[in-house]
Amino acid sequence: MVSQDILTLPPPPADARLRYGPEPAQFGDLRLPRKNVLPPLVMMIHGGFWRARYDLSHAGHLCGTLTALGLATFNTEYRRVGDAGGGWPGTFEDIRSAYAYLRQHASTRRFDSAKMLIMGHSAGGQLALCLAGHERSVTRCLSLAGVADLERAFELHLSNDAVVEFLGGKPDQVPEHYQEASPIDLAMPYATQYLLHGQGDQVVPIDISRRYAQRKKSAGEGVVLREIPKADHFAVIDPRSQAWTAVQEAVLQALG
Repeated sequence: MVSQDILTLPPPPADARLRYGPEPAQFGDLRLPRKNVLPPLVMMIHGGFWRARYDLSHAGHLCGTLTALGLATFNTEYRRVGDAGGGWPGTFEDIRSAYAYLRQHASTRRFDSAKMLIMGHSAGGQLALCLAGHERSVTRCLSLAGVADLERAFELHLSNDAVVEFLGGKPDQVPEHYQEASPIDLAMPYATQYLLHGQGDQVVPIDISRRYAQRKKSAGEGVVLREIPKADHFAVIDPRSQAWTAVQEAVLQALG
C-alpha cells in the first residue's frame, strides 16, 4: 500500500496560476512542456470529497509528471463545501467555467484544445464524468478511483456522508440534485470514458466503478475499466507508485 504522504509533499512549481473567475477558489495551475509547441491538455480535477479542507496541491505531483512527458496540464481549483458558493451546483459551475476558460484561451496559452482530456481523482472523478454528461464537446474523460455513483456513495456513507453535504440532502430530499450530479445517471454518448480503480481501495470501493462500467456498456456508451491489483486510493495519483504506469498508459491512450 502506498503512503498517503503524497497529500502533504510540496508539489513542483507551476508555470502560471490562471484565474477563470473572480472568486478566491476559481483558479488553476498551468504547466507547459518545454519542447512541445502545441501539446495536448489534461484538465485535472483533484479530490477530497468536495470539502474545502482539501485543495489542489497534492495533484501537482501528477500534473508535473505528465508535463514532463510532453503534455500541458491544468490543475483545477474550485469552490468546495465550506467555501461560499461551494456544494451543488456551485462546485460544478466552477468546473464548467474552468473548462470554458481553457477552450477559449487555448491559443494564447499554447496548448491544443482539440486534444483535451478531462481527468479527476475520487470526488474529482465524479466532477470530470459529470462534465462529460453536461458538455457534449467533452470527448475524453478519465476517472481515477472516482465516485461515479452518488446514490451508492450515500448508501455506503462514504466519508461520513460527504455526498449529503455536497448535494444538500439525501436522495429522497433532493432527488433532482442526484439526477443532475450522479455520472451513472447521465448519458454520455459523445465521450469515451476511461476508469482506473485500485482493487485495494478502502476509500472508494472498486465496486462503484464496476457497476458504473456495466451500466454504461449496457447503454452502448464507450467505457474502458482497468482494475489495478493491490493499489489503494492514493496510488493512482502518486507517480512513485507501481500503479502509475497504468495511469500514464491510460492518459496517453485517451489522447491518442
